[in-house]
Amino acid sequence: MSACHTVLERGGRVLLIDKNPFLGGNSTKATSGINGALTTSQMTLGIPDTPMSFEKDTALSATKGKSDKIHPLGRVLVWESAPAVEWLKTSFGLDLSKVSRLGGHSHPRTHRGAERFPGMTITMALMEKLEKIAEQTPEEAQILLKSRVTSLLQDNAGNVIGVTYTDRQGNTHKTYGPVVIATGGYAADFEADSLLKKYRPQWMNLPTTNGEHCTGDGIKMLEKIGGGTVDLEAVQVHPTGLVHPDDPDAKVKFLAAEALRGVGGLLLDKNGYRFCNDLGTRDYVTGRMWDHNKAPYRLVLNSASAASIEWHCKHYEGRGLMKKYNSGQDLAKDMGIPASQLQASFNEYNEIAKSGKDPWGKKYFDGAPYSLNDYFYVAWICPVLHYTMGGIAIDTDGACLKADGKTPIHGAFGAGEVNGGIHGLNRLGGSSLLDCVVFGRVAGASAAKYLFSQTLRNTNFSGIPSGAPAPVARKVEAKKVETPSKEFTLQEVAKHKTKDDCWVAVNGEVLDVTKFLPDHPGGARAILLYAGKDASEEFNMLHEHSVIKKYAPETVIGKLKK
Repeated sequence: MSACHTVLERGGRVLLIDKNPFLGGNSTKATSGINGALTTSQMTLGIPDTPMSFEKDTALSATKGKSDKIHPLGRVLVWESAPAVEWLKTSFGLDLSKVSRLGGHSHPRTHRGAERFPGMTITMALMEKLEKIAEQTPEEAQILLKSRVTSLLQDNAGNVIGVTYTDRQGNTHKTYGPVVIATGGYAADFEADSLLKKYRPQWMNLPTTNGEHCTGDGIKMLEKIGGGTVDLEAVQVHPTGLVHPDDPDAKVKFLAAEALRGVGGLLLDKNGYRFCNDLGTRDYVTGRMWDHNKAPYRLVLNSASAASIEWHCKHYEGRGLMKKYNSGQDLAKDMGIPASQLQASFNEYNEIAKSGKDPWGKKYFDGAPYSLNDYFYVAWICPVLHYTMGGIAIDTDGACLKADGKTPIHGAFGAGEVNGGIHGLNRLGGSSLLDCVVFGRVAGASAAKYLFSQTLRNTNFSGIPSGAPAPVARKVEAKKVETPSKEFTLQEVAKHKTKDDCWVAVNGEVLDVTKFLPDHPGGARAILLYAGKDASEEFNMLHEHSVIKKYAPETVIGKLKK
């Protein structure tokens, strides 16, 4: 969507094709924020960050500590980070005033707003503006959902000139113009031609945080026309997948925001002891969990830590993924260890925080001291497939490259997780949303420049050719649908609590979401947790009130009887 807006800003036209029923992809799930160095938010808070410092952190993470020299693509990511954050604030009116430090960062630089997950907030802002443009001026922007691109079209010279796609009715079409590939990664690619199975077969049994759409489609399409790839074996296993006590073996898991550790959360083993630098990079912490081998592991926040990220804690608690304990004694009892043992672990940490000398190498101690005489938010955690650093080879203008890694494939550009080589072998937290925005803008600008240069040269390349049927935009304005007058009690709603018969109540309305479950962007389980219940509080934490009438008015079957 960043690419779409960038093309539109430069006077171009866009057609956005998505195989999902809703826009947003995995970006809506991003929980910690977007990185930026030397932003106005940092300046306001007195944070002395610089792009040079961000460069070093990115390089160290990318090389797993072997080098602080950054790759050219990483340099684009870093130096375009502040402009990207400011673009989101000024062009979309986003609040990105809160800034946190995540693992592997030498300064607080991960931006978010006061409420809601930043991924959801950012993608919704871009999505709603694009939908408004598509509604008001469909000759400039069009959106096709539940439509799948099946191949890239090329001319005789091998330039990409468009795509073949199948619409929601199963009809096949061709459309023409430069192509920005933004199909995401392959951390849920469990299909027959799985990239995950080919490059990381030992991790096929791990749970994932990714939606089922993340199957490496763009990478596979580009490979078929001779496109290059890089670092496909570089798959990130995140240490803090959230384990639901009622479904510990679920293949798809929610992710605990890395900001929970950034504000002072501790990682404890089954005996209540620390086993790593809580703010270490993701690959390091995951490695320590596997080597230490003393699960179940817990992410523990005391009152001081939780207070600075309260919205997240309450959200996870509402989903049954976090539990609030009124005291350390209660926590120790649930862990099956003596309270004195947990206090001893806290005492050791407090002394480390006071001295600033941690044997595990931790340097920042927000939230300290820890005491049993406090309340805690606690989650079970486990390693999960989260992100793929590998992908298609691009240059610093976002242009796709051939298998030689040097020659551009004219007319094809990459944006977001589909790209490889930006994050090296390990991505820093907060850089996924940044990657989408930065390289979305880079690819959008390059695609617009390419299109206009071709047009000025008076070639046959002129976007959608005359005579070809223009795709039909999906109108997504809030539909004027009256709520059915029939009333239901909450007791009646409670009778419908299975995946085959699922009702929920939201803000005084009763919804039958049975048929909607497969289309829900956050997955069916996110709704099923509230099947037969009033889900208003949880819904309002994540969504605007207009979302139901805008995207799923057919689910409303009546009113909740007071």
